[in-house]
Amino acid sequence: MANQLRVWKVLIVLLISMTSGAILLMSLSAGPLSAGPFCLSSYYRLVSADTAIHSKATQSHDRWKRIEIFYSETRMGGIEWLASINGFKDAKELDCHFVICNGHGGKDGQIQPTEKWQEQASVQPLRNWYSGEETIRVCVIASGESCHPTDCQIKRVDSLVQALSRRFDVPPNGIHYPGDMSRGPSY
Repeated sequence: MANQLRVWKVLIVLLISMTSGAILLMSLSAGPLSAGPFCLSSYYRLVSADTAIHSKATQSHDRWKRIEIFYSETRMGGIEWLASINGFKDAKELDCHFVICNGHGGKDGQIQPTEKWQEQASVQPLRNWYSGEETIRVCVIASGESCHPTDCQIKRVDSLVQALSRRFDVPPNGIHYPGDMSRGPSY
């Protein structure tokens, strides 16, 4: 009987200490609680990468040979916003195939296919990129320096790259990431 009473006392003290510790940590945090990188509920509300890569135009299995991922160099945005800040009349002129949002202009990790992707059109080559007629370009809303990609964006880039690689047989050496995201997907 005394042993059972001792167990209850230990459990009550443990519960009180864990609750007070959690309250202390929450009061010291700078902002509201976030879902964190492992919150599956927000991740599963997004359209799958396999669904996002479908397009209006017919897709040829050997059309695409490379995938480039680059940063938007902005802290927020989506397709429409990126088109407007780059001086385009409409989003059809945006020179990438997919935009991966960070929660400021679209849901965190949302994959937005552009009109170029829907039409299976090529992007224009850029200065230091490997771009060409056979390159799929993916824009991640982040700057890479002051505004890093979120954990969800990184996971979604990985799943998008995996889906595109499977569908179009893009070899691993045909996938190019920004410097700090160069680890690439884990197949």
